[in-house]
Amino acid sequence: CGWFDVFAMQHSARINGIERLAITKLDVLDGFDDIPVCVGYELHGKRLRSFPTDVATLERVSPVYEHFEGWKTPLTGITSEETLPPAAQKYLNALSRLTDIPLWFASVGPRRDQTVFLST
Repeated sequence: CGWFDVFAMQHSARINGIERLAITKLDVLDGFDDIPVCVGYELHGKRLRSFPTDVATLERVSPVYEHFEGWKTPLTGITSEETLPPAAQKYLNALSRLTDIPLWFASVGPRRDQTVFLST
């Protein structure tokens, strides 16, 4: 498990025809002060323009992170997008903006009724 990888998601969306994202386990990020998001890869100090398709190259890349403020509050009782903490809303909006894929929903706990449908 690792931080959200925008670069890998863009590649996956392109080759699999993904039209909307479902963000699961958003609540596991509740306690973080800082939430990194991988926005690209570098190889030998140079930023890659496209996702590496061969394993040998992928093994040598370094992730490039953008950092987002954590929300430091439990999300498990949240039932609507409007009641998400502002930092969580910014994080989700950034995922949609950076991937260029609209978000469908985010889970804020393990139960089905802990799903927040999103407008991004």
